[in-house]
Formats: sequence, structure tokens, C-alpha cells
Amino acid sequence: MNNLPNTILLRLEGPLQAWGDNSKFVIRRTMEAPTKSGVIGLICCAMGLSRQAAGKRLRELNGLRMGVRADRPGTRWWDFHTVGAGIGMLTAEGNPKTGAQGTLISRREYLADASFLVALQGDGDQSALIAEIATALRGPKWPLFLGRKSCPPSAPILAAPRALDGETWDNPEKYDDLQAALRAIPWRPRMWDIDNEPHRGEAPGLIEWRPSAQAKAPGAAEVWYDSPVSFDPPVHEPRLVVREPISIAKVVGEPLQHRTPRPERPRANYRSSQWATARDARLKADQRLCVFCKSYDTPRRMNVHHVTYRRAGGGESQDDLRSLCRLCHDAVTMIEYGQGMGLDRINPCEPRWREQIIAKRTEIIKFRSLETRRRHLDAEEVE
Repeated sequence: MNNLPNTILLRLEGPLQAWGDNSKFVIRRTMEAPTKSGVIGLICCAMGLSRQAAGKRLRELNGLRMGVRADRPGTRWWDFHTVGAGIGMLTAEGNPKTGAQGTLISRREYLADASFLVALQGDGDQSALIAEIATALRGPKWPLFLGRKSCPPSAPILAAPRALDGETWDNPEKYDDLQAALRAIPWRPRMWDIDNEPHRGEAPGLIEWRPSAQAKAPGAAEVWYDSPVSFDPPVHEPRLVVREPISIAKVVGEPLQHRTPRPERPRANYRSSQWATARDARLKADQRLCVFCKSYDTPRRMNVHHVTYRRAGGGESQDDLRSLCRLCHDAVTMIEYGQGMGLDRINPCEPRWREQIIAKRTEIIKFRSLETRRRHLDAEEVE
């Protein structure tokens, strides 16, 4: 067992996080960083321990020292929840409230777009517990969340997973203290175009302090009431936390996430011979008539409209196309773009689109008439 590491590193990152401390029911605030109660609760979820069963493991889990590195502190964000709607809240006498009084609105605070590196460190005889936690986080029995069930993680919880071989670790690593463990993982940007800022060299840290050779706690030590004694009912004890900057390595490797490029607007390849053949066949089948207004024009002035772009680019079938005059084609296209349609577009032969197309045609004609008169007036002024 001596070859097992003494520290496990967790990456707590997600769109939303919430780490409550002494919040009340109506207003639930969040701490600025993960609490020990929240981290231990996450571990108990991974182990599949209920609130009652977790009470038997809290003593040994609390024995692990905890340190936090704030890579991205996040932005505080508020939301509200309604409780009791359609069910009814009870008064102090036990009678159900009715109407609007039966609904209670609670405000809840979150940390948006935050990222924390958490280190849990034990003594030599706690290495087996560290390995058990890592195994549970690799295959959690229950869903994991960041403080509240509405806050799922967006990155693997294990920050530096190691390959397990039974109860032993491959290439075990040990750290002298929490600061050394938190320095072991380099900071990486989430997205290059957002987080590619100059390297600062350090990040805010919260280190759990315990008495050892030092008789007195540092004067700047803070008391956090987040060491769980029981989850049912919730009971917490205080612990001392010291704020200390953690030096971090320079940005290395690829970002955790690349921004997904915006998809290109679906369009046909109008230069392909397959498209030319399909277009001519559709115009011939429609007798060079607009399928909506029945106007006739030359093939060069007629448009062939895509009902769907799923086979666009030369693989269109005749059912994917409709012949339209320029005015009807402009009207249909403006409606499509106005409604943000994707691959599947408007079929002008369907009765449900008739009134919208007629209205859009009228709008286009009116605009073009005004524009024509405006051009004539501009020409007369020049003369």
C-alpha cells in the first residue's frame, strides 16, 4: 500500500456551480469556492451512499485535508424557484395556505462559468481511501453535480486520472503538501479566443490549516463552517482556511474546448452538371410555369426553388425542387430567412403557405414601386 499516492486532484468545472454554507431556505447564497461539505457530498454520490449511510464515512473523509485553486472564479448569478405551486404550503399551525399564499419564491445564487482545482490529501494510512475515491469517481454510481443537482460538471472530475491495477496505482505520485499538489496541474484556457490572456503566474488558493508544529493559526485564517458531521440532518463543524496564492505553470497544451464554428448556410452547388440537369428537368416538368402564380417566363429568368436541402449539391430529386418566378422566389426566400429555417424549407404548393406568400409578394411589389419612383425623382433632380 506504500506505493499509493496521498493526494487526489479534482476538476470542478461547469456552466453553473453552487456551494452553500449557512444559507436559509428563501435566499440561498453560494460560497466563492467549493466547500468541503459539497466535495464530500460529491464523493458520496460517486460511492452510492445515501445521506444516512454517508454518516458512517464522514469521519474518515473529513480526515483528508482540502485545498482549492481558483482557475476561474466565475460570475455570481441569481435565479428564482417557485415552491408549493399546486400543492400548497403549510402555516405554522399546520393548515394549508391557499391561493397566491400557497406559493413560495426562493432566490438562489450560482457561480457561472467557474473552474476550480481541488486537492484532497491524507496521511500514509489514508492512501487506500484516496484510491477508493478515485475508483468511485471513475465509475460513479449516482450522477455527480457541483453543489446542486441542477449543476452538472462539464469536464471529467478527475483532473489527473491514473491507471488502476487492482488496488495499486501505476506511476504513483506523492506531494509534500497541498500547495505542491495544486501546482502540479498547469492552467489551461477553456477557449483560445476567450481565455488567451497573458499568463499571471499565480491563482487564488484556499488551503485548509491544521495545527502541527505551528502552535497558533495565522492571523488571516478564516473560519468556514463546512466540515460535515451529518447530512441527515445537516450538521457542520468549523475548519480554518488560509488564503494563499498558488503559483501555476505556464499555459501548455491545447485548450480544453474549441469554439464550434457556425455551420455554413445550406446551398446547392449551382456549378455542377448534376444540378444543371436537375434544374432543367424540373423546369421542363413544370412547363416553365411558376407553380404558385402560374406566370410564364424564359428558363433564364425562372428560378428553381429547393423544398429541402438534404440532398442539395447535385443529388436532388425532382420532388426536392419547385419552379418559381423571381417575385415568388424572393417572397418565399424572405419568409424562410425570417423564420430561420434550416434544411427543410417552404413548399409553395402547400395551402398553408399561400396567405404568407401573397402578403410577402405584395410587400415586395410595394417596396419596389416606391424605390422606382424614388429613382425617377432623383434622376429629375439631377437634370
